[in-house]
Amino acid sequence: MSDSATTPGSSVHQKIDTSVPHSARIWNYWLGGKDNYPVDEEAGDTYTAVFPGIVTIARSSRAFLRRNITYLVSEAGIRQFLDIGTGLPTAENTHEVAQRIAPEARIVYVDNDPMVLAHARALLYSTPEGATAYIDADVLDPDRILAAAAETLDLSRPTALILSNILGHVADADRGRELVTRLMGALPSGSYLSINDGSRGVDPVFEAAQDAYNSSGAVPYNLRTVEEITAFFDGLELIEPGVVSVPLWRPDPSASAPEIIAEHGGLARKP
Repeated sequence: MSDSATTPGSSVHQKIDTSVPHSARIWNYWLGGKDNYPVDEEAGDTYTAVFPGIVTIARSSRAFLRRNITYLVSEAGIRQFLDIGTGLPTAENTHEVAQRIAPEARIVYVDNDPMVLAHARALLYSTPEGATAYIDADVLDPDRILAAAAETLDLSRPTALILSNILGHVADADRGRELVTRLMGALPSGSYLSINDGSRGVDPVFEAAQDAYNSSGAVPYNLRTVEEITAFFDGLELIEPGVVSVPLWRPDPSASAPEIIAEHGGLARKP
């Protein structure tokens, strides 16, 4: 571990509520992780009984992130990453992908879930040349995030902002755009924005399953239309192929023909 930190006032000691399913733990379950509870497995199994394709969406989302990070490090020369809503560690986390290519890369993770905070030590493992840090903060508090991130990252240098399956937790799409604008506004020219989220208008079975999940008492996740996801990139230069179903974003040459799924994302550069 190198140059790691959490912010003061961390909620790591908060009680983890195991009586209510939590999206981060369910997502971990779908990805094959072990950091979840019976209530999460039950909710995950109930969801997959209605829509088995959610496992494909979860794993395709992680593969999209890996390809994004690889492009950012190898082709765009980015060495700083601000990953908000990182969730529970599984495999191919941002720091693992980035530092495998560029050991000097610096990564700041942001989340406010007590269980995720309890696993911060695993997330904070870094190469000796680089650095990782963890911020206990909510995506709805961008000023706090930026102030804390500046302790590890030089925000006068190009930085990649990663928002993977987090903006769906912001109920109002306009509010989501305000948050993205505030965060990207603090980053210099040459910075990048990576977003992917569940999409509406592609798979009605997925939409029915998500609507049922949202009404179950769990923390809701709001699907966006492709147009709404694209609007998060307003004012930025989208990298080809633009906002697409995530398997279609620069697929690995050795991969089988990608299928369209209800998860869209893109990567854009700040001019």
